[in-house]
Amino acid sequence: MKRTAALPLGFALDLPDWVPAELEALPECLPDLRARMAVVLRFARLNTDHQTGGPFAAGVFERDSGRVIGIGVNRVVPRNCSSAHAEVMALSLAQQRLGVYDLGGPEMPVHQLVVNWSPCAMCFGAVLWSGIRSLAIAGADAEMMAITGFDEGPMPADWRGELTRRGIELIEGVMREEALADFRVFAATNPEVYNGRQGQPLNC
Repeated sequence: MKRTAALPLGFALDLPDWVPAELEALPECLPDLRARMAVVLRFARLNTDHQTGGPFAAGVFERDSGRVIGIGVNRVVPRNCSSAHAEVMALSLAQQRLGVYDLGGPEMPVHQLVVNWSPCAMCFGAVLWSGIRSLAIAGADAEMMAITGFDEGPMPADWRGELTRRGIELIEGVMREEALADFRVFAATNPEVYNGRQGQPLNC
């Protein structure tokens, strides 16, 4: 009997059903960086309120015009996909919308990724490969992990320097306290917190 017939041939990731109305309400452009982060924080809060994923959101914007290209929220638990982090969702949706795999390709505007905290180890790689030229984050210290219990993984010791060497500007501390307040709200819901096994042996 051929086993391959039962193996999956593809998968799909999507945003929650509350997202379309929120996207419809967004202006076409958000020239101010704080306004972009405020939108990202709103999507993260709604993801917590609706219990449709983790407390993270991200947006891709044209850095200079503020044009909204794509918004993503964390979908790991609802979609049983460990890579469905907000950054991956936002970058992938932006690439699909523009029909490119490189958001920094020739003759393209500078694209900026705005996230309500610093990327984890996986999403740091996604940032490097995406082609974005600017990364704006609410914070990058361990306080988010202390509040929520999430493990962000083994980031390179000089991750900031690596961004600089690859031509990606980093803007830190955008609405940091507001982001931390939302993480406290998430933690108070007694949520499911998903982490890697952190070196624990596998039972296969």
